[in-house]
Amino acid sequence: MISHQETLERETDHLVEVIDRDNRPLAVLSKRSVHRQLLMHRSVQVLVFNPEKKIFLQKRNPNKLFFPGRWDISARTHPRAGESTFEAAVRALREELNLEIEHPQLVRELPAGPETGFEHVSLFEVTKNTLPVVPNGDAVSEGFYYSREELTCMIKEFRELLTPNLVILWESGLLVPA
Repeated sequence: MISHQETLERETDHLVEVIDRDNRPLAVLSKRSVHRQLLMHRSVQVLVFNPEKKIFLQKRNPNKLFFPGRWDISARTHPRAGESTFEAAVRALREELNLEIEHPQLVRELPAGPETGFEHVSLFEVTKNTLPVVPNGDAVSEGFYYSREELTCMIKEFRELLTPNLVILWESGLLVPA
């Protein structure tokens, strides 16, 4: 008999490109295999800000394989094999937050290394979002907009409730609109 957890894992495991240090594709493997072997690959992360410059944070679904139930950035995904990072950003916004955003802006790329989970990160942002954010319960349990002060308090007082990625981006000064 297949468990609910096994079904969730199979549905979320797709093919991604393994890359070299220069972000060139080398092979295609399952996301699970890439993570298990600590191989370099791409990820896309999207920051959504409202007109008051508050950032939307999502609480990851408790059934997620990595960091279930923790607070994370607005949306994130791994580009599927052959998918551009831009296309992946648009897909993540649509699938996780039910946001139809046509032009998220690429603001930074971070090289793959241990601190990024061996992910070459393409960081996108949406500024001044006025569209309603409706989290997809299969990926996100809830979400809210937080001010810079509220986020600082969360980082200092409740770090164990946050994903390491969120903390790293905050410490790097990357969680403010460009």
